[in-house]
Amino acid sequence: MEKCIACGLCAEKCPKKVPDAYNQGLVNRKAIYLEYAQGVPLKYAIDPDHCIYLQKGKCRACEKICPAGAINFAESEKKLSFKVGAVILVPGGTTYDPGRNDSFGYKKYPNIVTSLEFERMLSASGPTGGHLLRPSDGQELKKIAWIQCVGSRDERPSGNRYCSSICCTYAVKEAMLAKEHSSAGLDAAIFYIDIRTSGKDFERYYNRAKNELGVRFIKAKVASAPPLLGSETHQISYVDESGCSRIEEFDLVVLSVGLQTTKISTELAQKVGIALNRYGYAETCGFTPVSTTRPGIYVGGAFQAPKDIPSSVIDASAAAGMAASRLSEVRWSQTRSQVIPPESDVSGQVPRIGVFVCCCGTNIAGVVDVPAVVEFAQKLPGVVYAEKNLFSCSQDTQDKIASIIKEKNLNRAVVAACSPKTHEPLFQETLISAGLNKYLFEMANIRNHCSWVHKDAPELATQKAKDLVKMAVAKAQLLEPLNEPEMQVTHAALIIGGGVAGMEAAANLVAQGYQVYLLEKEAQLGGQARHLYQTWQGESIADYLNKLISSVSAHENIEIFLNTKIEKAEGFVGNFQTSIASGNSRRVIEHGVTVIACGAQELKPDFYLYGHDPRVVTGLELQQRLLEEEAELKSSQRIVFVQCVGSRIPERPYCSKVCCSQSISSALKLKELNPESDIFILYRDIRTYGFQEELYHRARIAGIVFIRFNSDEEFCVSHDENNKLMVSFTDTVLQRRMQISAELLVLASAIIPEANNPLTQFYKISQNEDNFFMEAHAKLRPVECATDGVFICGLAHAPKPIDESIAQAHAAASRAATILSQKSIKGGGIVSYIDPELCSGCLGCINVCPYGAISVVAEKKVVEVNPALCKGCGACAAACPSEVPVIRGFSNHQIYAQIAGMLT
Repeated sequence: MEKCIACGLCAEKCPKKVPDAYNQGLVNRKAIYLEYAQGVPLKYAIDPDHCIYLQKGKCRACEKICPAGAINFAESEKKLSFKVGAVILVPGGTTYDPGRNDSFGYKKYPNIVTSLEFERMLSASGPTGGHLLRPSDGQELKKIAWIQCVGSRDERPSGNRYCSSICCTYAVKEAMLAKEHSSAGLDAAIFYIDIRTSGKDFERYYNRAKNELGVRFIKAKVASAPPLLGSETHQISYVDESGCSRIEEFDLVVLSVGLQTTKISTELAQKVGIALNRYGYAETCGFTPVSTTRPGIYVGGAFQAPKDIPSSVIDASAAAGMAASRLSEVRWSQTRSQVIPPESDVSGQVPRIGVFVCCCGTNIAGVVDVPAVVEFAQKLPGVVYAEKNLFSCSQDTQDKIASIIKEKNLNRAVVAACSPKTHEPLFQETLISAGLNKYLFEMANIRNHCSWVHKDAPELATQKAKDLVKMAVAKAQLLEPLNEPEMQVTHAALIIGGGVAGMEAAANLVAQGYQVYLLEKEAQLGGQARHLYQTWQGESIADYLNKLISSVSAHENIEIFLNTKIEKAEGFVGNFQTSIASGNSRRVIEHGVTVIACGAQELKPDFYLYGHDPRVVTGLELQQRLLEEEAELKSSQRIVFVQCVGSRIPERPYCSKVCCSQSISSALKLKELNPESDIFILYRDIRTYGFQEELYHRARIAGIVFIRFNSDEEFCVSHDENNKLMVSFTDTVLQRRMQISAELLVLASAIIPEANNPLTQFYKISQNEDNFFMEAHAKLRPVECATDGVFICGLAHAPKPIDESIAQAHAAASRAATILSQKSIKGGGIVSYIDPELCSGCLGCINVCPYGAISVVAEKKVVEVNPALCKGCGACAAACPSEVPVIRGFSNHQIYAQIAGMLT
């Protein structure tokens, strides 16, 4: 691909027109939205899913015609052999092709695009540079429609019956971004069957789109979007919830296409000998969600099921954890250590700064005049070398930067590129490989702060980029090498919570060879799973739970503490000390990592006659009755389920995720016990995402009646004159009040965490607005807390079904093992230092430190900083009236130099 000269001959010669121009707009409209590889500057790319040779053999016309020799299929045929103890399959998936059953005219009309293509339209590096222009004529878009479930929840042979899980949330995201991109008051409408924003914080996102940004959500099944004759718009006809027929015109129609597997992944499964489910995804069990049917082979991401980025990242860590537990006996036996050159002593040297300005493809260079920024940087004080890079983060550029540092004898480096949050560690590693201290590096974010936010003003964006580079160089001149403290690691884990997530994390860690202390506040292990009957797939939870408890209880390296609470916690990553109490017994546990798996509870409502009438039960209580095989359930003739009880309301604006599938699963079981019974499920949106859609399908066939009620109008449960339970609500379809008598009323109650959980203070971690523990980053670090060495999983993190709790438990164990597997770890160099000679002992810094890193030295009446606990947040420096705390790497002198650089 590096040889490609973008001549276009391959595209001309290919009978299927498979080679696609990348970011150049040279070939067909559909092609230019596609991106292949990660950060690789491709010019033409060949989609393996459509290439004749890669799919069927023969052709290879492009290889013969290419004048640059950039296409070499022979290279792809070379076979390599590896001897391994475990295999992880993550081939991913692809989007559904709406051209398979082209009822919307996707192949015919340029103003009908897929959601993936619309993503490219939104991107600054896309075909329109992030401007929302109508593909057919380049006019600004004023009205966009999203049509949901294209290729998903589709009974036709050309579609997929399952829900693709991600489409509702990404449509909401795209609509919000579109409204923010538009300067003309864009009208955004989403046509949906059910809104399925069931992930963590997704419901808040949906509410914001609807209530704050004015995105319209229209519950309607759209069958077609024909063009309006003599116009560039498309018509959508639908029946709204009031029963009225409507016709609207839209400038652009976005098809929210679902996910599916590829032919390549199917062939891969056949080669390695694993089973696939009916939809072509890897067959897994609800209790071993990343294990395939062949021992030692694990899966993750979109090959296991349709899922979003956080779930895929969790799967990846879980699969790695399962593989690590299998290979624990041979750990380090084939590991090669990185050879790190000795660090150069730059003390006393005049700053010699190198500036590397990244184009980021067209992400930056499409707006910012990169050559002008490079020319400007070359004239700055202390700069001895400056250049532009196409992709600074690519491996070849990293190697080049390291070589230039050595060749030019540079002792400082500035990279003007994207976000330091994601890329700073990468460039710091480059400095280390060049023999420089990693903290002699500064980064200017000219993508987020310039090209992205000022895409309509390239001259101003370029000037701002120059200013940011100037500020970065000013600071770089004052940078000094920093040391990172080395700390020994205690090779043991403390797991708080003895439910499924906690026990699975414990089982994984001991399988990897580590000591585990398992704390449970109740008198027995099992958590909420003790009350559950079956998974949605019909697997017995009781059988699984009994085996898990027996296994964990019998393991010699797991020490279990029941009826136990935590009284105190101290320490830091690798070296925690937690004081626990059980009755009159006290003990201090030393451990290197902490896993929070304390679970959550089911809401016990104080309405709908719950607690006043025994015929009103919660969903979990019904599961317990099914588990105990109560005879009364067989005689119930009319059963009503009510969804979203305590969820998706102002007090708890989140979806509890498990309620829909649990209610339908229970309803099917009750129908099995008494086929003559009448069962009603009253709902707002049915959220049987992923393969759980099978449940919904089976329930409707079984005769279970689903009625959508209006949540904005009164919902009432009362007794009639004969003491019958009466459920009153407004039917959204009939637009009238309805009343159903019930012999059993089941409330799908919310999952609620503990508010003001003391663990937040013990381990310096946070809870979100809904009181679930917060992860460090939703996508990049979904099982890690902001405090190093602390991890979360299960219901403590967010509502989720048992299979997802298990996957997250293994992910947390996997990430914890990255610490436990080391003899020692290094702390951060950017920490606070308080000079005891200057400290007045006012203690203002202690009051503001969120990490408990500052303590009092009583005999001297001053404070000191524990560098292992300090995160360099700067709160102490801001609070001190005497400016005594110095944040290494962000001293006052360095910050003042940046300010002066900006102003001069």
